[in-house]
Amino acid sequence: MIEKKDDRDTCIICDQLKKGGIHLYTSFICSECEKDIVQTDTNDPKYQFYVNQLKMVTKPEIYS
Repeated sequence: MIEKKDDRDTCIICDQLKKGGIHLYTSFICSECEKDIVQTDTNDPKYQFYVNQLKMVTKPEIYS
């Protein structure tokens, strides 16, 4: 079992260590970024940034 020093993870959006958020496969999105993503209008320039960052979320490979 892998133990972490604390319960923080690095957010794939803001690249900062944060405590609360969601895990998507092997990636982590902090609560603040999650809230911003959900509230950002598609016409907002930040929207494309979020789309590009979310492309980094990858499904883990399953080996048989």
